[in-house]
Amino acid sequence: MTNHASADPSAVLWDMDGTLVDTEPYWIRAETELMNAHGLSWSEEQGLEFVGNELIVSARMMREAGLDLPAEEIVETLMGNVIEQIRASVPFRPGALELLAELKAEGIPNVMVTMSYRPLAEAVISSCPPNSFAGLVSGDEVSAGKPDPEPYLRGAALLGLDPADCVALEDSKPGLASAEAAGTIAIGIPHFVDLEPRPGRILWDSLEGRGVADLRRLHAQQSA
Repeated sequence: MTNHASADPSAVLWDMDGTLVDTEPYWIRAETELMNAHGLSWSEEQGLEFVGNELIVSARMMREAGLDLPAEEIVETLMGNVIEQIRASVPFRPGALELLAELKAEGIPNVMVTMSYRPLAEAVISSCPPNSFAGLVSGDEVSAGKPDPEPYLRGAALLGLDPADCVALEDSKPGLASAEAAGTIAIGIPHFVDLEPRPGRILWDSLEGRGVADLRRLHAQQSA
């Protein structure tokens, strides 16, 4: 019989936007305000096309839509706007805080793996219960962003772990592709954008009602 210690996943690698916190509406509001300030229109549909992208990719798309600012300035402006909104109110996704607390109680470390930049990610981490996260990989610190496997490979490497022993939680297509390519036990939790069911792909409706027991079960199945 397997004991719990070896049945546990080594770590949980969390995407941030749309998985831990619901900041997508904050980004769309920031994009809309910036475009409107320059006399340009912007729709929620356009904003949803950006979900899971690297920020610089989104900034270039906004430039293509007519925004005449340097891409780096667009990123800084959007991020500053979203950080302000987060400081006012952090919209955690259903079940996220409960799962974080249970993982902490069970001694399973969490690492944030996000395409958002470090200042924004740190603003979110600081609004979580103390010591919720053992590490952070942010979008401004990787050479290739999601859907490349690098972010999740780095997330596991931060703690010296094999990606195959880590669970990754993701809501976006690029993010889930990145986690799968890195060889993690990748769980897709679609939020704004549907994720395509495929043989072997794990999809959950929500983190609500999900706990360490569910992660142990998946880890055991993958290890078998």
